[in-house]
Amino acid sequence: MKYTIITGFFFIHFMGLWAQTTIGDSDALYREDQFYFGLTYNTFSDTPNSFSQSGFSPGLKLGFIRDFPINSKRTIAIALGLGYAFNTYSENIKITELADVFQYEIVNANSFKKNRFSHHGIEIPLEFRWRTSSPQEYKFWRIYAGFKASYVFASNYLFENSAGRTRLDHLNLNPWQYGLTLSLGYNNWNGYLYYGLNPMFRDAYVDQDELELKSVKIGLMFYFL
Repeated sequence: MKYTIITGFFFIHFMGLWAQTTIGDSDALYREDQFYFGLTYNTFSDTPNSFSQSGFSPGLKLGFIRDFPINSKRTIAIALGLGYAFNTYSENIKITELADVFQYEIVNANSFKKNRFSHHGIEIPLEFRWRTSSPQEYKFWRIYAGFKASYVFASNYLFENSAGRTRLDHLNLNPWQYGLTLSLGYNNWNGYLYYGLNPMFRDAYVDQDELELKSVKIGLMFYFL
């Protein structure tokens, strides 16, 4: 993964230099959508039997993404960025830790008041962009499809029932989360979809079956110059 990201940075840098030498000086500074802010509803694919979400699971993301136009009209571009994301998941998988070993079980949704885990991550989005913009037009259609890798640097879990509260830090999550992304819309309002390609947890089992939860995020994305 590390070498893939480094290669991507070099590729984007080369494409940016090529685009600047290809496009006339009059529009040399024209770029689009280089800051982003997003809100999502978080859910999962590849869930085990009897799995259910027990509450609203929000996500937030923000960052900077460098836009490199690659055609003369600057309506097609490649972009590479860096950002921050916070995600929470409320569901009915109870996590316990004993002697540095994490255990997972499906519990009845009526047996707890709170059961959720959350994590903070550094995002590295890579996008192929199409839009109908121009240097004079600030309202336009866009379709941005891409790939995003996220490095999880902090996580925690909270379980609360009538007997008390349990909190765990530094969960056994895969440190690198990655998946496919799609943003499309008009002007400020853009739908957003993320589909995770790798499991969220490492070496996790429920009833001897591997826990292969993959993150799915649906929401809104806002872009700014």
